[in-house]
Amino acid sequence: MLRKFKISIDGTQYMVEMEEIGAPTPTPADAVAAPVAAPAPAAAPAPAPAPAAAPEPAAAPAAATASAPAGAKVQTAPMPGKIVDIKLNVGDAVSNGTVVMVLEAMKMENQIIAESDGKIASIAVSKGDMVNPGDELFSIA
Repeated sequence: MLRKFKISIDGTQYMVEMEEIGAPTPTPADAVAAPVAAPAPAAAPAPAPAPAAAPEPAAAPAAATASAPAGAKVQTAPMPGKIVDIKLNVGDAVSNGTVVMVLEAMKMENQIIAESDGKIASIAVSKGDMVNPGDELFSIA
């Protein structure tokens, strides 16, 4: 998935398109391979306690998103780095393209901008925090 970023180098602004490189996305061939492993339902009566364990992982993601209010648009870190500046506070009005915080990655400062209009509903990081790709940074309601 291509994402667009605006970066500033020595006062000159550049628009950059980046593609996340990570775990390969499933292809239709992978989806067809999955049913091949399904013919093991004969062992289904033995793992009756397994369904009780299944709700626990569902509860963990709910706790991870608890910082963002319902209906808020969560913005995540595009790359690993360190939060070096937070420009706005919770409750501040933002418009699409407003710089919310600055993320330093590989000795470059990257402006993290609001991707929609609204108000800052939550800020999940503090100045000096290290983040990984996909970590929640802030949410806009």
